[in-house]
Amino acid sequence: MNIFAGTSIVASQRMILDMPVCDFGWADAFAFADEVAAMPIGQTVISFLNANNANLMMRDPEYRAVLNRHIVLPDGHGVDLASWLFHGKIFPANLNGTDFVPALMTYITTPRRIAMIGARPEVLARAAENFRKHAPWHEFVAVADGYIDADQSDDVMAEVRALKPDILLIAMGSPKQEKWIDRHVGPGHARLVISVGALFDFMAEEVPRASPTVRRLRLEWLHRLVQEPSRLWRRYLLGNPLFIYYILRHKLSGGKKVSPVGGRRAGSRSY
Repeated sequence: MNIFAGTSIVASQRMILDMPVCDFGWADAFAFADEVAAMPIGQTVISFLNANNANLMMRDPEYRAVLNRHIVLPDGHGVDLASWLFHGKIFPANLNGTDFVPALMTYITTPRRIAMIGARPEVLARAAENFRKHAPWHEFVAVADGYIDADQSDDVMAEVRALKPDILLIAMGSPKQEKWIDRHVGPGHARLVISVGALFDFMAEEVPRASPTVRRLRLEWLHRLVQEPSRLWRRYLLGNPLFIYYILRHKLSGGKKVSPVGGRRAGSRSY
């Protein structure tokens, strides 16, 4: 059991392919995020691990090192399968960012300032507007799109620092967003930082969500594949078997390090 980031929340972590993943239920995850967002100093970064991100992590030591510096939450059926295989039980909750972040905004009743970076400019603007409708007691500020040149990053973060947000949402896709946070975001920018993948596309209604029934069945990946087959076929049709290979090999090796599979990285453009 661990107490996270000086909060009152006590929880454990499960190792998934040598990455510690928090086994929060919904209530504890919300309470934890609310507490760290309210802290007067310090910073906590939340990222997510799903099957595709795990595949990227297995081939990218820098990405793995970055995730190790974050609080990692479980996302999707793949990590549930890995948890069952390694620990004999699935995670208490599927804390995928697309569901977790909007729900967190309604859970936090104290008005907060939330800065947003990522997506295309028009998508970012619509996402911010829909967030304002979703939780109107918060202030949502669209700072910059997700196509920032390397020499613009410091200027963007200076703008964020001037805003003094409580929460910073970054949507650039994995592993870019996590690495960008690690390089450019510091404690003076926000107390809580969350890497949110394709969340702004969903909030802007640029990409339709699967039905609640499909989401409960953990089949939203299939819905997304049908919606965007040319972009996502490699991630799911090649990436899912690759993830199963990794977890089975890890299990059979007794938890020893697993070497990555050669060839082109499956799902390297990740949301």
